[in-house]
Order: sequence, then structure tokens, then C-alpha cells
Amino acid sequence: MIKFSFLIRRVPEMSFEQFVDYHKNKHAPLFASIPETKQYVRRYVVSHPVEAPGFPAPIYDGMTDIYFDSFDDYQQFFSSENFLNKVNPDHINFFDIANVVIMVTNETIIKA
Repeated sequence: MIKFSFLIRRVPEMSFEQFVDYHKNKHAPLFASIPETKQYVRRYVVSHPVEAPGFPAPIYDGMTDIYFDSFDDYQQFFSSENFLNKVNPDHINFFDIANVVIMVTNETIIKA
């Protein structure tokens, strides 16, 4: 399985709390609503930093992990009309699309 991790920062006019609410309660349901999510996406996780004493302040406001069985499934999903016309246009509403960091990995679970 291939995992795509997207590290994102909120748009400047949005507070952290507004960003988290939008990401979890507006964008995530939109993402999950298109048929291609059920067809191609194996797992979809959104994460947001919490205050952690002794650790530096996070430089990103959120992370999205999307799992696919193959690069072909990734390509099919992200090139679908539903993603391009419904989900993708929503990104500008809550995160800085010019400063996204993406890491593609093959996850190995050592302990579940």
C-alpha cells in the first residue's frame, strides 16, 4: 500500500480552531462523499497538532494521509472529474496550496 502524506498550513485569515473545524467537518466529508473515494482510497486520515510540553511548536497546522493500493489508483482518483470539480476547488478555502509538503511512502507497521 502506498501512503501520501500532505503537510499543510492554514490560510492566513483563518484561526487554527477554524482550520481544524473546516478540515474535519467540511472538507473531509466532501472528500469522502465522492464515489472515487470508495473505489480507490483505502484509508484517509486527517491529523492536527496538539500542544506538547517540551516539544517545539509545530510549523504545520495539519496533515492528511491518503492510502492507495497503487500509483495507478492514486492517478485515477486525483484525475477524476469529481475530485477535480468538487474536492480540489475546496482546498483554497482552508489551506495554503503553494506551501504543501508531500511525502510518498510505503508504510511498514512494526507494532499495531
